[in-house]
Amino acid sequence: MELSLIIPHIEALIFASDKPLALQDLVEMLNNAIAFIDDRATDDQVEAAVDAIKEKYDAEFYAFGLVESGGGWQFLTKPEYHKTIAQLNGDKYLKKLSVASIETLSIIAYKQPVTKSEIELIRGVNCDYAVQKLLEKELVVISGRKEDAVGKPLLYSTSKNFMDYFGINSADDLPKIKEILNHEIVEATKIEKEEQISENKDQPEQEGNEIEEPANKVESATERKPDV
Repeated sequence: MELSLIIPHIEALIFASDKPLALQDLVEMLNNAIAFIDDRATDDQVEAAVDAIKEKYDAEFYAFGLVESGGGWQFLTKPEYHKTIAQLNGDKYLKKLSVASIETLSIIAYKQPVTKSEIELIRGVNCDYAVQKLLEKELVVISGRKEDAVGKPLLYSTSKNFMDYFGINSADDLPKIKEILNHEIVEATKIEKEEQISENKDQPEQEGNEIEEPANKVESATERKPDV
C-alpha cells in the first residue's frame, strides 16, 4: 500500500482521537477503514507513515507536533505555546498536585506494584488521602493484591494517564534515582560555591593589614628624622 494513501488516514485518526493511539491500533483501524483485503497496510508501512507525519509537524511553521506519549501517538501543542493556550482552559492546568500526592505518586512509580502500607513505611505518614486523590485523578490504578502478605492488601501501580500526564511511554522512561541524586549534589555544590564567593566579596579587608601599614609609615618617618 502506498504511503501517500496511508498518511492522510493516519493523520486523521490521530487528530480525531482523544487519547494516544498505539501503532497496532493505527494498523487495525487503518485496515478496517480502507478494507483492502489483498493490500493491507503492514506495521512497517504504518510506522514509516507516522515518521513522515512527525517530520512534517516538527517544522517551526506548526504550533503543534506529533508526540509519542502515554503508550501511543498524539498531536500536542509545542511547549512554547503553553501560556497562550492556557487562557482557553482557565485554571484547569494550573491545579498542581500537592507535595503529599507527588511524594506518594513518586513512590508508586518507582516501587510499583506497591501496597499502601509499603508506601506509608517509606513516607512515615498515613497515605489514605493521597492515594485516594491519585485514584480519583486516574494517575494510579489498583493492579491486584499481594497474595503472600497478611490480609492480601491491594497493590497500586501507575496508569496510562500517568504516562500521558508526564509525557512518557513506560516506567522505564522515568529518570534513574542515581541520576537525580547526582544532579542534586551538583546543584547543591554550585549553590555552596556561589554563597562562598558572595560572602568573600561582602567581607571587608582584615583590620590587621590596615593597622600594619600606618605603623610602617611612622617607623620610616622616625628613621629619616635628623639627630638633634
